[in-house]
Amino acid sequence: MDVTEEELDPLWKNLDCCSPDGKSSPEELQTIAHQAGHPVPLIIALDQENGGVNSLFDEDYICQFPSAMGVAATGSLELAYEVAYATAKELSAVGVNMIMGPCLDVLTNARYQPLGVRATGDDPQEVSQYGIAAMNGYKDAGIATCGKHFPSYGNLDFLGSSLDMPIITETLEQLSLGALVPFRNAIREGMDSIMVGGCAIANAGMNVMHACLSDQVVDDLLRNDLSFNGVVVSECLEMEALSHDIGVRGGTVMAVEAGCDLVLLCRSYAVQREAIAGLKLGLENDMISRDRINLSLRRVLKVKSQCTSWAKALNPPGIKHLASLHPSHLALSTKAYDHSITVMRDKGHLLPLSNSYSEDDDDLLLLTPLVKPLPASAATASLNSENTKFINTEAEKSHKSSIMSGEGVFRELGRALARQRHGRLLHTSYTANGVRPVHENLINRAGTIIIITADATRNLYQNGFTKHVAMMCSMLSSAGKKKSLIVVSVSSPYDFAMDKSIGTYVCTFDFTETAMKALVRALFGDFVPQGTLPGTLRKSRKVQKSRQHWLVESYNRDRDARGLQELIKSIEKTTLPNQQTALRGATADSFELPYPVNYTPLEESHYVVRNSSTQALFGFCSTTYSPNTHTGTLSTLFVDPSKRNLSIGHSLHQRALRHLLQKPNITHLQLGSTLPAIYLGIPMSDLTEGARLKRWFATNGWDVVSPRLLYTLIIRNGVLWTPPEGLLATIQRVSLQFDLIHGPSHSATQVLDFVQTHSSSAEILGTYNLAIADPKSCGIVRAKSPIDGTLVGTVIISRSDTLLSRWMPVLSSSPSSYSYSQNTNASNLKAPVIPSNNAQRETILQGLVMLSIRQNKNKGDGKGVVLNWVVGGDRDVLLGMGFDVLEAWEEVVCGVERWSEMNLG
Repeated sequence: MDVTEEELDPLWKNLDCCSPDGKSSPEELQTIAHQAGHPVPLIIALDQENGGVNSLFDEDYICQFPSAMGVAATGSLELAYEVAYATAKELSAVGVNMIMGPCLDVLTNARYQPLGVRATGDDPQEVSQYGIAAMNGYKDAGIATCGKHFPSYGNLDFLGSSLDMPIITETLEQLSLGALVPFRNAIREGMDSIMVGGCAIANAGMNVMHACLSDQVVDDLLRNDLSFNGVVVSECLEMEALSHDIGVRGGTVMAVEAGCDLVLLCRSYAVQREAIAGLKLGLENDMISRDRINLSLRRVLKVKSQCTSWAKALNPPGIKHLASLHPSHLALSTKAYDHSITVMRDKGHLLPLSNSYSEDDDDLLLLTPLVKPLPASAATASLNSENTKFINTEAEKSHKSSIMSGEGVFRELGRALARQRHGRLLHTSYTANGVRPVHENLINRAGTIIIITADATRNLYQNGFTKHVAMMCSMLSSAGKKKSLIVVSVSSPYDFAMDKSIGTYVCTFDFTETAMKALVRALFGDFVPQGTLPGTLRKSRKVQKSRQHWLVESYNRDRDARGLQELIKSIEKTTLPNQQTALRGATADSFELPYPVNYTPLEESHYVVRNSSTQALFGFCSTTYSPNTHTGTLSTLFVDPSKRNLSIGHSLHQRALRHLLQKPNITHLQLGSTLPAIYLGIPMSDLTEGARLKRWFATNGWDVVSPRLLYTLIIRNGVLWTPPEGLLATIQRVSLQFDLIHGPSHSATQVLDFVQTHSSSAEILGTYNLAIADPKSCGIVRAKSPIDGTLVGTVIISRSDTLLSRWMPVLSSSPSSYSYSQNTNASNLKAPVIPSNNAQRETILQGLVMLSIRQNKNKGDGKGVVLNWVVGGDRDVLLGMGFDVLEAWEEVVCGVERWSEMNLG
C-alpha cells in the first residue's frame, strides 16, 4: 500500500533537479524517449496529495496546500477544485502529466487508520463530492487522474508486523454501501485510472491475499460491477508484504493476469528490470496473451492522448511559468489554510489568545511532541543543510547535541508565537516519558499552555501526556492559579474530537510550515477560523444539540408592532452606548416596505415567536422574495437576549426558509439585505461574535466560505475633509461629466434602467426608487461618459432626515462618540453603482463620492459623512480618500439545491 507521510521520500526535494540547460528531469526523460523512437510520450506520474504528502517541493516555486481532509474542512467544493487545479498546473509546468490522486478512501474506522488526513473523511457522499471536485481540477489543468486505493484503505485491520498484509473484513454489501461509493461516482464522472491496493480481503464472498493481484477484485468487481473501462494501476509491488509473499517477477505476471494495465514499481531500477523480465517470461510461457497486453496498451494510449503530446512533453513551461503562477497560488494557499483551521471547541472563550492573557500576564507555554520532519518540507531541507555543514566550535557542537531528534519541527512555530505575542514564550518537547519535573515547573510559571498533538490515537503517549496536563491545569485553576489550556491537533482531528474534557480544541490537519503560520494567525485573531470537521463529525455537530421547536406565526402589524418595538429596545439595551449596532434607530416600521410607482415590489413575509398571553415577542425574522431575480432573502433575524440558546432562532430560520423554498421559480437564497438595510449580511465588526454567527448559519445549511464583503464607511468630520492630493486632477483628466438629479423625470428613468442593468439586486433598484420618490431630501449624482454621454456610474445622496432612514437607520443614527451623532446636518451616500468591467471604475467611484461630499458641504450638510453599501473591492479605494470602517458585513448567497435534502419541517 502507499507509504505513510513519515515514510514518503520526495521525488524531487526541489527544482535544482533541472539540468544546466534548464531542462527538468521529466523533459530529459521525454527527450530520451523521443530520440529512442517512442511513438507517444511517456506517462510521468507522482504523488502530490498536498498536506504532508508531496513528491515535489520547492519553497520558491511550488505552493503548499492543505491535505484532502484539510480541504474538506473548508466546506467548499469550489476551493477543492481551485486547489487541485493549481496543484496540477504546477505539476504540468515541470513536465508531469499524471497525478496519483485523488484519494477516494472512506475512513470507515477513521480513528485508527494510517491514511489519516490523506483521506477526505468518513462520509461516502462527501468523499465523492470532494474527490470529484479534485478530479475535475486536475483534468481541467491538463493532467490525467488516478483514483486510489481501490477497494479501500479506509477500514483495514493490521494483525502483525509490516510484513503482514493489512486486511479488509467488510462484506461486499458493506463495501458497496460505503467504500465503493466514491469510486462508483468518480467512474461515472470520468476518472482516467484507478489504483488497486495491495491489501487482503477476507469475507464470506471473497478470500483474496492481494487485491491488485486478484481478477476477482480487478476484473469482476472493478470492471464488471462498477463498469470501469479506464486504466487500472497496481499497488507498488515493492511494498514489503507483497514482495516477500510473492516476489516481483511472479507479482508482475499476476497483476497483469488480474487485469492491471500498469504495474507500479517505485524505487529500484534493478527491481524494475526484474519485473520486465518476469513479464517477458509470462508472455513466452503463454501465461499472458498478446491480446491481453494489447488491450492494456489501447487503454494507456487513450489516457496519453488526453494528457500529453510530443509538443507538450518536450516543451514544458518550466520555472518561468511557475514564477508567474506563484503569487496567485500563494494567495490561494493562504486562503485554503485559513479556511481549513477548525476550532472544534472553545468552552472557555480562550480564542483569540488576547482573550486569555495580556502581555503583563504569566508566560505562554508551548509543549510539542517529537515528530519526524515531513520529507518534502523546509524543515527537512534545513536539517539536510545543517547535516552537511562542518561544525567548528564547541558551542555549535553543544547546541546541536542539545536538540533532540524531531524537536526542531516545531521550533519555528514557537518563534512565530513569540513574535506575534511580543512577549516571552516558553517552549519544550514531551516524549513517551510523560510529564517530567521540567514540565511541571513550566506549567506553574505559565498562564496559558498550548499542547501540540500529532496522531495521538496512534501515539498514545501524546494522549496520556495531554490528559495529565489538562488535569494539572484544572487542579491549579481550582486552587486559584488560573491556567488556560489549548490543545492543537496538527494531523488527525480525531485525537480529542470526542473528549469534552479538553475545553479548547483546534485542528490544523497538517504541520507544514504554511499550516503552522495559519495556526498562529488564527490563535491571535488575525482571522476567525471557519473550518468544520469533515464527514459524520460535521453532521454530528449539527444534530447533537437537542432543539425545542417553537410555534412560529406570521407577523401581524396590528397585533405585533408594539411587541416588536419592545424587542428592538431590549436588544439595544444590551449594547454599549459607543458601540454600533444594526438595530439602533430601527423601529417596527423599518421592516415594512413601500412600493413606488412603476416598481415591481419585493414580496414580504415576516415571522415571530411570541407569548400569546403577554403579547411579548421572543424573536423576529423578516424575508423578501424578488420575482425578477428569483432570489429569496433572509433580511433580519434576532431574538430577545434573555431567550437566546433556546432554539427560537432556529425555529424562525427553518420557517422562513421553508416559506422561501416554496416559491416556484426560486434559484438562490441570500443572507443579508440592502432593503431594509439593517443587516446587510452577517455582522463582522466584532470578529468573535461574527465567527459565532457564521458557525450558526453554517450549521443551519449556509455555505459561508466565500461571502461577499460589504461595508458602511464613515468620515467623522466632513468639515475638515479635503480630497487626496491629485485626485481632482485625475478626475479632470478622464473628462467625466457629473450632474445631480432630484425626483421623477426622464433622467430618473435612465438611472433606474442603468441600475437594473448593472446591479443584480432588486433591493438596490428599490432603494433608487425610494430616493427618487423623496426629492426634498434625496438626490442622485450621475457620472457620464465624455464620449457619448451615457451613464457610467450613480450614487444616492441624502440628508439624515430622509425618508430612506426609516429602512436604513444607519443614515440617521451613529454612535455618540462621533461628532455629528443625531445631527440632521450629516450627509449620507448610498449604493454606488458602477459597471464592474469599466476600466475607469476606481476613478468614477472617487469622482462620484468626492462631488457628492462637496455638494452636501455646499448646502451645509457636511459635518459627517456615512457611505452605505460599499462592496469589498471598493473599500480600500475609499479608505484612501479618508473614510473609516463603521460596519462590516458578509453577504452570503447560496443555490437552493443546498437545502433540497435538508429537513426543514
